[in-house]
Amino acid sequence: MANQDTRVLEDKVAIVTGAARGIGLEISQMLAVAGARLALVDLRAEDVDAAARRLCDQGYEALPAAADISRGQQVRAMVQTVTERWGRLDILVNNAGICPITPVEEISEEEWDRVLSVNLKGAFLCCQAVIPFMRAAGAGKIINISSNAGQMGGLAVGLHYSASKAGILGLTKGLARILAPAVQVNAVAPGTTESEMTRKWSPEAVANIIRQIPLARLGRPSDTAAAVLFLASDAASFMTGQTLSVNGGLFMA
Repeated sequence: MANQDTRVLEDKVAIVTGAARGIGLEISQMLAVAGARLALVDLRAEDVDAAARRLCDQGYEALPAAADISRGQQVRAMVQTVTERWGRLDILVNNAGICPITPVEEISEEEWDRVLSVNLKGAFLCCQAVIPFMRAAGAGKIINISSNAGQMGGLAVGLHYSASKAGILGLTKGLARILAPAVQVNAVAPGTTESEMTRKWSPEAVANIIRQIPLARLGRPSDTAAAVLFLASDAASFMTGQTLSVNGGLFMA
């Protein structure tokens, strides 16, 4: 859809977390091409400023919003800034996450808490902050990025990451029931995707993963972004509480 510039999100306002790079940046790009005005959220101000400039230089509307999504006060302030800027809020994409690969025996309490705080609590806090605005408008779309690690256990990730992404699926279903019929809440569960992390893997490790994927390649950020765009659009108007698995057939529900 985005490649054809169909403007299916014309004048919509979207927040994308973890937007400075990778899947988050690709999601932001695709939503912007589709007509959305974007608030890009990430932890480091310099990173999110650069990502927003990239979109603005292409003629799109993008607002950088540095925030630690594991901190409720920062999340609420960020959402307030967005709504004051554009007067509305239509779409939230909870993409931010961290993915340590620490062996289970070596995961400290502090590391466990940090992963769950960013990946699961952070998504909850962002949802909680946008709900009043979406309910007042009588419409809204929340799209949570999970992982096939949350569906089947991870192949090359830490247990805490898998647990947090399984939690995202529960969060999605619970909120979908609570917020219906006005607000739709869905999830996207990517498989192993080309990223800074996978580029550091050995060719043998990559080949081993690909051998397990029926479509015989790693995912691309654009694969996940296309699923998000679909869920954000009116084409998905009769979907809520669902998970789109974008994994090349690695996990078939």
